[in-house]
This record gives sequence, C-alpha cells and structure tokens, in this order.
Amino acid sequence: MDEIFVSKDHFTSKPDCTGRLEKEIRVYDALDKLGIPYEGVDHDVAPTIEACQAIEKELGIMPCKNLFLRNRQKTTFFLLLMPGEKKFYTKDLSSQLGISRLSFAEPEFMEKYLDITPGSVSVLGLMNDKDWYVDLLVDKELLNQEYIGCHPCINTSSLKIKTDDILKKFLKYTGHRYRVVEL
Repeated sequence: MDEIFVSKDHFTSKPDCTGRLEKEIRVYDALDKLGIPYEGVDHDVAPTIEACQAIEKELGIMPCKNLFLRNRQKTTFFLLLMPGEKKFYTKDLSSQLGISRLSFAEPEFMEKYLDITPGSVSVLGLMNDKDWYVDLLVDKELLNQEYIGCHPCINTSSLKIKTDDILKKFLKYTGHRYRVVEL
C-alpha cells in the first residue's frame, strides 16, 4: 500500500475552512459550541484502517475502526466503534444484539442518516442523525482509551478527542446513547 501524506501542522481550533465541506465545518462548530477540545491534522484520503495508521501515529492515538451496520430487513442501523487492530466477526456481534444476521449498510443509508460517505464513517456523524435511526455500539476495550480518533465526517482530516468528551458531552448533545459490546 502507498503511504499517505499526513500534515505535520496540527490544529486545535477550527481550521481555515476554505475548500472544506459544509458537513466538516458543522463538526468544528459543534465541538467548539460544546467546549470539546480536539487536535486535528489534514491528510490524503484515508479510506481504510491501514491508511489511517500513519495518521493515528501522528496524533498519538490507537486506531479506531468505525463500521456502519444494519439488520437483514434494513430497518435497524448500528454504528460500531472498535479497536482498529481487532478482527470483526458479524456472528459475534449479532448474538450479543439478539439479531439473526448483521450486514454492512449500503452507502445510501450512510448518507441518509449520518451525512457521510464510505471511508468517512465517524461517531461525529451522529450529529446529523436528528431522528435517532442509528444505535451506537462501543467495544468495551475502547472505554479504556483516553482518546478516540475520528474523522470530522470527511476522510481527509482526522481528530483526536477525549473518549469521555465523546461519550458524555457529544452524545448528550446528539441525544444518542451507547451500548457496550465485547468483541
């Protein structure tokens, strides 16, 4: 795999928004409004967990995998946050949730509910889920991490945010709750 370019210029407040998408700008505005500190970097497109490794190293955080899932009927949707190096087996999670079969959700559902595209899946997209269609699942191991890494709804920037700020401040703002799972 080719290496991606990661800027050495970190930002800790809303960066210059020239050329940035509106959905990314909304993330910075929300974090600033909530008083949630963050550190960020811009980089080349990072569509995979492997591509994110250089970014995570630059920010000094453990890679976090964000998976957007659905039930077979396409009526229940989940955003799963888990350690990036951990293998994901749908049967393990399906049994914990009491759902016969989980699948990866199609891109149209990502855009409809979270205003994100494949490769940009992020807990921060929950701010766009105003009617709470998406349930958040957090692997127990992530709760032991001081920081979480996530995209600001676009995969050309990444942020380092305290896990407690996401779980206690950001989710309170969005109205979402989370369920702890063990994978």
